[in-house]
Amino acid sequence: MPRFPDSPIPPLPDAMKVGFVSLGCPKNLVDGEVMLGYARQAGHEITPDARDADVIVVNTCAFIDTAKEESIDAILEMAQLKRDGRCRTLVVTGCLGERYRDQLRAEIPEIDVVLGTGEVPEIVGALAGRAPAASAAAAAPLPLFRSRSDLAGLARADPGAGRQAPSAEPSYLYDAESPRLRTTPDHYAYVKVAEGCDYTCAFCIIPTLRGRYRSRTEGSIVAEAERLARDGVRELLLISQDTTFFGVDRGERGALARLLRRLNAVGGLTWIRLLYLYPTTITDDVLDAMAECEKVCNYIDLPLQHASADVLGRMRRPGNRDAYDRLLARIRARVPDVTLRTTFIVGFPGETEQDFAELCAFVDDTAFDHVGVFTYSHEEGTRAFDLADDVPAPTKRRRRDVLMRRQRALVARRHRALVGRRVQVMIDGPSPESSLVIAGRLEGQAPDIDSVVYLAECDPDTVAPGRLVPATVIEARGYDLVVKLGGA
Repeated sequence: MPRFPDSPIPPLPDAMKVGFVSLGCPKNLVDGEVMLGYARQAGHEITPDARDADVIVVNTCAFIDTAKEESIDAILEMAQLKRDGRCRTLVVTGCLGERYRDQLRAEIPEIDVVLGTGEVPEIVGALAGRAPAASAAAAAPLPLFRSRSDLAGLARADPGAGRQAPSAEPSYLYDAESPRLRTTPDHYAYVKVAEGCDYTCAFCIIPTLRGRYRSRTEGSIVAEAERLARDGVRELLLISQDTTFFGVDRGERGALARLLRRLNAVGGLTWIRLLYLYPTTITDDVLDAMAECEKVCNYIDLPLQHASADVLGRMRRPGNRDAYDRLLARIRARVPDVTLRTTFIVGFPGETEQDFAELCAFVDDTAFDHVGVFTYSHEEGTRAFDLADDVPAPTKRRRRDVLMRRQRALVARRHRALVGRRVQVMIDGPSPESSLVIAGRLEGQAPDIDSVVYLAECDPDTVAPGRLVPATVIEARGYDLVVKLGGA
């Protein structure tokens, strides 16, 4: 359940109840939390029940087809609430708003305001129904859509449909002074160290939606971390489109390693975790800081996308199998007991069975701890859109399933070998499946994306979320583990 702490600000006479639906990645989540902070700062009340809201905000994702469809589903559901309930203003924010601003307003008349990714501070005016001046004019009417796939289908039929050049490249970047209302559990928080991206990966629309890479200052991030620690946060998750590029855009060599060492000195923190690293920007000083700083998790989240040199070339990604083998060997040599997470895309245009076999062999040989597999989504506005989407959808799904079966078998063997081992567990609290079962994570498990551990024979009242407790692994259950507090 999202955390909505009491506000010290008394409600204004014209204060409204604001309902918020946030979709997509943790980076989008942080934007949503800042928008909630601006709304609370303005004296509005935040309600977790959209049916009770005067204003509903849908913070959207638009990375791939399934994300767009999920966002459209949510908008249409909230539009229905507006027609049937007390809601009088519907606001759409985030990547779908940046990508299809005019089309959304023209085709879903219930939407009152659309904000793009660079307009987060405009949320207060949007709650009152005021659109930013740059986006106030609606596009010419287009055929109304009322199903989740119509927008994606229209865009595929006409790559220019619904897309508009933004009035200015997004330049917004939150800082330590930005108001923020966290919706994650009390004991962990995401901290966005940068915004935007300078890479030109053929499958990715993010640079268009988010602008060029721009780092926050080290001082701003440390100040935010200190405040979060005072508020009870025990785990920081550092995120951006490429976290290892931090500071490089400003010509600051070694910026991330210095940041990690400063964060390691922040009192109250237990874990500091890096997410979204890039193969060409992982430097030895970062690996050394990870190995030497006791609070920095030995955890590498490294989306490699593929192992075939031909596919990587068409993806406009660096490297090949040999280069990746050398990189992973260097990481393992410098960071003892490191946990490796990666993601792959199968079904990219031109991917052959030989390319896929090379990827499978890479997964088998490397023994990643965590693997995510996505089927390629043919997205308008990306460089890959000009390529023929020539891998049939059933083949994409089959390749994803084959790769995941191989990974499950590898994880099962590794987890069986952990039975009897002593571990440290970060308590997360009651499991979503049952309030009587306590869930937690090892250092090598990030929240929301990795597997979890379950505590056996544990009284929920005896362990508080955010505590790091000793335990012993007593059972392996597929991706997850069962542990018992203390000894076996």
